[in-house]
Amino acid sequence: MEFVPHILLVEDEAKVAAFIKKGLERQGFTVKIAVDGKEGKQSFEEHTYDLIMLDVNLPYMDGVTLATHIRTQNTQIPILMLTALDTTADKLAGFDAGVDDYLVKPFDFMELVARLKALLKRATKTAGPTNILRVADLELDLDQKLARRGGQTIELTAKEFALLEYLMRNRGRVVSKVDIAEKVWDIDFDTGTNFIEVYINYLRKKIETDTANKLIHTVVGMGYTLKEK
Repeated sequence: MEFVPHILLVEDEAKVAAFIKKGLERQGFTVKIAVDGKEGKQSFEEHTYDLIMLDVNLPYMDGVTLATHIRTQNTQIPILMLTALDTTADKLAGFDAGVDDYLVKPFDFMELVARLKALLKRATKTAGPTNILRVADLELDLDQKLARRGGQTIELTAKEFALLEYLMRNRGRVVSKVDIAEKVWDIDFDTGTNFIEVYINYLRKKIETDTANKLIHTVVGMGYTLKEK
């Protein structure tokens, strides 16, 4: 199956974002647009992307701050910064935040495509396994079916792994017992049973026993969420 790169574009200028999205999709990319820094942060945390493109001057959270946050969560994903700012100081601020490349507006579209392909090629060569979910120091390797916390392998059953994967894919969101029953067990939730609480406790004992940084949180009356404090 041909690899289709998934790109998150964080750009508040609607016409620019639409132009880039349309052009890249013609080149075989899949593009998701976020219109401000907070939306970009949320989209990055809730979905898996192969590359991030972002502007510097974004509402609610600027591009440098967003890039810094992304780097704390994922050290491998390529980040390309698009901006009208062309000073050396501006570029250094971006690189210090973990940006891999910098393209000044206005730019030649085919140069953008070439840079994106180069970043993706470099990431493929250097990143190693890419099918990995990460939250804080918790990793879930979907290819090898392995869980690690702080570099230590954690033994999980198939259902524990599936439950943890669902929670990590929905990091920061509150998922109900109904959601978990349907998505992980493929059944309708029976309010007279407590099997979901049982499995949540199994996970907690395995991934949180030796650390003060708890990741699985109960939201009373609503469900569970996996996130850093």
